[in-house]
Amino acid sequence: MLKKINWRLVFNTFAWVISLSGLFVLMSFIEKEKTELTCKSVKVLLPGNQFFIEQAEVYEILNANNKELVGKRLCYLNLQSLEDKLKANPFILFAKVYADMDGIIHAEIKQRVPILRIFNNAGQDFYVDENGLKIPLSSHFTARVLAANGNINEIFNGKIDTLKTQIGKSVFAVANFIAKDTLWNEQIEQIFITQNHNIQLVPRLGNQTIILGNADSLSNKFRNLLIFYKKAMPKAGWQTYRTINLSYSGQIVCEKRDTINFKVDTLKLVKADSLTKKNTINKSIKDTIKKIQ
Repeated sequence: MLKKINWRLVFNTFAWVISLSGLFVLMSFIEKEKTELTCKSVKVLLPGNQFFIEQAEVYEILNANNKELVGKRLCYLNLQSLEDKLKANPFILFAKVYADMDGIIHAEIKQRVPILRIFNNAGQDFYVDENGLKIPLSSHFTARVLAANGNINEIFNGKIDTLKTQIGKSVFAVANFIAKDTLWNEQIEQIFITQNHNIQLVPRLGNQTIILGNADSLSNKFRNLLIFYKKAMPKAGWQTYRTINLSYSGQIVCEKRDTINFKVDTLKLVKADSLTKKNTINKSIKDTIKKIQ
C-alpha cells in the first residue's frame, strides 16, 4: 500500500533548495563585485576630546595622504595589516578597518584616555591611562590630568606597560577614584608622595595639605573629607588649617596654620591660575560641595 505523499514537506524542502540556491548566486555576485571594486576614499572616525593622535597621522599611517589606497582594488588591499599598523600606535586603544560596498575604507579608532601624569624620582614623566597602563607623552598634545610627583620609583621604558611598583599602583588607585568623581576631579590637582611613601593631596581650593596615608579605604576617607568641608570649613575658614589628616580610621586630625613658621613642603607642578580664574574655580567647588547631600 502506497504511503500518502507529504506535500507540505516536499514544498518546504523545495523552498529551502530555491532559497539556498538564490543565496549562493547572490554571494557569488557580491564576491565578484568585491573583487572588481576599487577604493574611492578613506574615512577616519576619531571620537573623544583627547587628541594624542590626529586624523592627519591616521591617514599617514594608512598611506592615504598620498593616495596610495585610493584607486586600488579592494581585493589587493590587506585591511588587517592596516588595522595592525594603527594598533601599533601607543595612543590607540582600539582600531577597526573595513571597506563597504561603495568602495570606502573606514577606520574606526578609540584613543587611550589618560587620567594621571607621573613625574618619577628618576626624572622621567609619563601618562597612565584609565586602564592602569603607562603610555608616553605626546609631542603635540598635553592632557590636562592629575599630576603626581615625589618619591615615586615607577620606571617607564617607553612602551605600553603595566604598573610594576606598589607606590605606582597606589597612586593610580587614588587618581582613578578622583577621576570618577566630579567634585574631587575638580578640587584635587596634585598627588605628592613623601619619602616614607605617604600619599598627600594638593587641593585647588584652600592651601592645606590633605594627608591620605595609603590608598586603602578611599571611599571612607573622601566621605570624611566631604563632611569636613561641609561642616567645618565654612565656620573655620578655608585658610585656617595647615593639614587635614585622613589616615586615621574614623577620625580627621587637623593642624592649624602657623602663619610665621608655615612652609609649603610640596612642589606645585602646574602654573598658578589667574586670580579671576581661581576665584571662579573656587566658587564652583564650593557650590558643588553645598549641593551634595
